Amino acid sequence: MKTRLQTALDAVDAANAGDPDTSETRPAARLYGERMTAELDRLFPDASDVLRIAARGQHIERWLLPRKDFPEGRTGYLDWRREQGRRHGARVAGIMAEAGYPPEDCDRAGVLLRKEGIKRDAEVQALEDVICFVFLKWYFAPFSGTQSPEALDKIVLRTARKMSAEGRARVLEEFDLPEALAGAFRDQDAG
Repeated sequence: MKTRLQTALDAVDAANAGDPDTSETRPAARLYGERMTAELDRLFPDASDVLRIAARGQHIERWLLPRKDFPEGRTGYLDWRREQGRRHGARVAGIMAEAGYPPEDCDRAGVLLRKEGIKRDAEVQALEDVICFVFLKWYFAPFSGTQSPEALDKIVLRTARKMSAEGRARVLEEFDLPEALAGAFRDQDAG
């Protein structure tokens, strides 16, 4: 018999199987969720069910709200991200409820996915660190080729600022970053 955790993870995967972007081995949102789970398991092996489901559902059905539907520029991007977080939280909460999780766990998943309490809430911070590791490990190299050096410096600095001190230290241990980028993770003021 499947556990409610596995039921919820399978439901997230089923939702993400509809992603029309299949440029890699499987739908992009599903692959992203699997990568999030793998990094969470590696970085936080004792994570709660709520954190595990939130990590898997971080980009659930993200394609349904295209970035192009929001204005260009940083303000439009931040508005889009906030709306995605709200939608992801609601969708994952619904999946968790169907799997048998109590309302407080469903609500908690929404808090994590909306990133409420980053730098103050250990689980929100753990999720953010995992997000940053997945970005650096799987998406940074192809993404960096689309950005000017100045824009890339800002993006790396913002990534480092979102991470915990422990997360930044692990980045320096695990990634061979050029000095210009590694400095953002070394700077204690980045937190």
